Amino acid sequence: MTDMAADQKAKRNVGVLVLAQAILGAQMPMIFTVGGLAGQSLASNVCLATLPISLIVLGSMLTATPLSAFMQRFGRRAGFVLGAMGGATGGAIGAYGLYLGSFPVFLLGSFLTGIYMSAQGFYRFAAADTASDSFKPKAISYVMAGGLLSAIIGPQLVKVTSESMVVPFLGTYLTVIALNVVGAFLFVGLDIPKPKPANAEDGPSRSRWELITTPRIAVAVIVATVSYALMNLMMTSTPLAVVGCGFSKGNAADVVSAHVLAMFAPSFFTGHLIARFGVEKIMGTGLLLLTAAGLVALQGVALENFFAALILLGLGWNFGFIGATTMLAEAHTAAERGRMQGLNDLIVFGGVTMASLASGGLMNCSGGSAVEGWTAVNLAMAPALALAGGALLWLVLRPSEERMA
Repeated sequence: MTDMAADQKAKRNVGVLVLAQAILGAQMPMIFTVGGLAGQSLASNVCLATLPISLIVLGSMLTATPLSAFMQRFGRRAGFVLGAMGGATGGAIGAYGLYLGSFPVFLLGSFLTGIYMSAQGFYRFAAADTASDSFKPKAISYVMAGGLLSAIIGPQLVKVTSESMVVPFLGTYLTVIALNVVGAFLFVGLDIPKPKPANAEDGPSRSRWELITTPRIAVAVIVATVSYALMNLMMTSTPLAVVGCGFSKGNAADVVSAHVLAMFAPSFFTGHLIARFGVEKIMGTGLLLLTAAGLVALQGVALENFFAALILLGLGWNFGFIGATTMLAEAHTAAERGRMQGLNDLIVFGGVTMASLASGGLMNCSGGSAVEGWTAVNLAMAPALALAGGALLWLVLRPSEERMA
């Protein structure tokens, strides 16, 4: 099959995945906006306020490998429908926890929501499954751009639903259920063949250890983990910091909305930039933007500081994460897909889980004010940025034949 014919199918699949990213993906900015605030109202200890979000990420981390194996066997469509049903179940239990005023029940719902978050993480890889090498970075980028609509839809739904019922945030979680049920039907239009098992003609399939110690794969995983973890570290704390510094929940939703727009709006051209300048330069730019986000946040807690820092954070995540995803997708075979992609998301969301857990403690339990907590969150970014920057520099300085192997 020619690249042009293959890409016709890839473009149809990208269209389905863009819609899924927009509709199903709207639940993530919704939950990340209200999850910490809901946790703060239910938890007996304010240091546990962001635990619901941490458990979403933990659920995503623990289900990444089995979900990837499930899709390797049964296909992307079955895996994505399973993810949507996990999101609906998590939303229902979370809503029930809010109705009861039970923090443990609410936490259980958050954990199950991680099944959806894990499935959503594979949308970007699914975009590359049927794409030619030339279209692959653009396909990944376009699917990530679907998050632009989710960035608009999600926070606006929060404004409409968060106080729509007597129990705060209950309406938001009921809306999450509806998004998952409706969104699951989108995958009827997905046409991605199940990968063929490896055979002798393809050469030996590498073990997980051999994959993760391949230089390009190792650096891709490190940069993806740092980009996503630091984005989560700051974003999880942002609603608490904005409200804690005297602004409204509506202001917090607007800041999160601007952040998520910045995460996904560049996706319309990130793939083109990767094709033109090379994936390493785009990943490096992403790390520099993440550094700038932390520096701006440390300059003050005026509303414009929150907006500027979170916009830079979104841009940095986009370049770092899409660049790392592209590098990873080009570094393994179709037969290694289930093994490597599951391992990648296990590591990535493991890092995000730790960042999310640290976020609540840093924000609520570092010093005696929201300002001091917000400062601690942003200072904590430095070691991870040094690790990712050093790893990327190490890869770039290797001989070209070793770097591309």
